Amino acid sequence: MFKLPTVATAPFCPSEVTGTITVVATDPVWKKILRFAGPGLLISIGYMDPGNWATAISAGSSFGYALLFVVVLSSLAAMLLQSISLRLGIVTGKDLAKLCSEQYKRPTAMVMWVCAELSIIACDIAEVLGCALAFKLILGVSLPVAIGITALDTIFVLGLKGAGFRKVEAIILGLIATISICLLVELVLLRPCWECAAQGVLPSLQALQNADGLYLAIGILGATVMPHNLYLHSSVVQTRKIGPSVASRREAIRFANLDSIISLFFALLINAAILILAAAAFHGKSVVMELDDAYHLLDPVTGSAFAGLIFGIGLLASGQSSTFTGTIAGQVILDGFLQMKIPCWQRRIVTRGLALIPALIGVTIGGEHSVGRLLILSQVVLSLQLPFVMYPMIKMAGNAKLMGQFKSSLLVQVTAWILFILISGANAWLVLHTFDMI
Repeated sequence: MFKLPTVATAPFCPSEVTGTITVVATDPVWKKILRFAGPGLLISIGYMDPGNWATAISAGSSFGYALLFVVVLSSLAAMLLQSISLRLGIVTGKDLAKLCSEQYKRPTAMVMWVCAELSIIACDIAEVLGCALAFKLILGVSLPVAIGITALDTIFVLGLKGAGFRKVEAIILGLIATISICLLVELVLLRPCWECAAQGVLPSLQALQNADGLYLAIGILGATVMPHNLYLHSSVVQTRKIGPSVASRREAIRFANLDSIISLFFALLINAAILILAAAAFHGKSVVMELDDAYHLLDPVTGSAFAGLIFGIGLLASGQSSTFTGTIAGQVILDGFLQMKIPCWQRRIVTRGLALIPALIGVTIGGEHSVGRLLILSQVVLSLQLPFVMYPMIKMAGNAKLMGQFKSSLLVQVTAWILFILISGANAWLVLHTFDMI
């Protein structure tokens, strides 16, 4: 017989960032909304990483506003998948990694763990490259030196030792605000065609009729849904301590979904702003395939060197915030699959060390103008890992024995499986097309 777990708490960065937030059933609605707000911020930052910047800038500069609808549809797909993830965490009281280790045989679970770790390393490579490029452009150092500077972000993680969950959420909120302000300033300076942007939101197959447009559209899709975010969300929602009743679970799912949708909507606005920025600045003038080109070309377009600096600061905030959430996701995955708990700074050193090596090799071989190509390759690796987390998550969420009355509805299941087929097929095309180009 299906029974709800009596506790819904989970460690958040074990022994480093701790604490849960208790939700009282008699609290007014506004207070409950505030208490559940936060986990969505951690998830949304993964949708604003340098990989998204690279694909959005290429799409905007090459096709103007025409691919804006791809950003919108990809974000809606992400909202659905994150909703399934948080439902699993709240109902079962366990994160997705732990559920996979329990529901599947050891060899299968280990394959899932390896794929999850690869996705985190691939994502961290993108963040290393993005932050390094920002350091290069802001400080004027060479790219290899800038990559070395990114190793120092472990100090930032050490500084969070013993911090409460609310403090961590506040830091992430500050980084998101930094990105938003930078992009807002750029948009004010560039004065894009908002009527054209509104038309770009409407789905159209015209931009997808040639291979380049389809390639960029799939690149946006592949850079949007991060595999480790699905593991992470099922864990961080458990930092809200709720009652064991069905009504408490139902209410928790409702408020957690509200938090997730609002946060991902802001991520959608930021990704849309990057594409609009590129379309306004570069479309019809030049095709920008490298982020450092985008930085320099903003100066004559806006008539202000300040615009380039703002762009670099926004990119740096993007990379740093995504790096931090990747570390937390790594903790969740390691604990869930292997039942291992290590300090956050040790996890940061391991992940960053594994990311620095391929980043340095890629820059050394490809040169300092290879960042854009390397970023897209990192998104290809991420795309390869996504089906390995989507399949078990969708399947478990529809399992009545595991979820009871909280199992996904038929509509959600059908939609999710269609997304699984579309994303898997699109990612396969992206991989084949990318390696044909190399």
